Formats: sequence, C-alpha cells, structure tokens
Amino acid sequence: QVQLVESGGGLVQPGGSLRLSCATSGFTLDYYAIGWFRQAPGKEREAVSVINSYGSRTYYADSVKGRFTFSRDLAKNTAYLQMNTLKPEDTGIYYCAAKEGLYDDYMDDPRLYDYWGQGTQVAVSS
Repeated sequence: QVQLVESGGGLVQPGGSLRLSCATSGFTLDYYAIGWFRQAPGKEREAVSVINSYGSRTYYADSVKGRFTFSRDLAKNTAYLQMNTLKPEDTGIYYCAAKEGLYDDYMDDPRLYDYWGQGTQVAVSS
C-alpha cells in the first residue's frame, strides 16, 4: 500500500526557514518521481519542486529557485524540501506526490501523479 506522509509545516516569519519531510512507504522511492506541490487559497495546485524517477533531474519553479532545495534519502524512503528565505507568497498547503516512471516530460504537472499525501500547512507571516 503506497503511503506518503508530510510533516514539518508551520508558521514562520518572512525570511525564515522550514524543512518539510515526506515519509513514503509501499514502493521503491528511486523508481518514482516525487514532487512537492502547493496550493494557496483560491489558487490552483502548482509544482514547487520535483525529482524525476532515478533522480537524474530536479525541477524548481522559478519562484523558489535559489531558496528551496529538494533532496531524497533513499535509505529512509524520505524526501525533503528545505525552504529558506521564505516569503508570504510561499503560504499554502504543501503536498508531496508520487508517480512511477516519470522522467522529464510534464513532470511538473500535478494531474500526472497517482499518489498524494494529506498535506502540511505552511504560513509565512509577520
């Protein structure tokens, strides 16, 4: 049974940092593309960062380049999103998602992902 469980969200001031974790089970992490997506109130879900299957490529949304870092620990079956220099516009619910055998094309499209976590809330406010 595939499961993804996010943690690490919270309330942080602008300029602060958070580290999100996505603990996975029921599948071999390296075979799957893992994505971090976020959804702000009234907005569509968007890709923040994605690592493709086998980890050969990492995608970052333009809005987070240079501030966010996506990593995986295959031994722990866990993916991480280190978020630095947070801005109010980073506020939203952050989800991790998984898709087997996704390498490059459209890997930032949330509609392609089969498995989702429950989400963790990130709020950036002073």
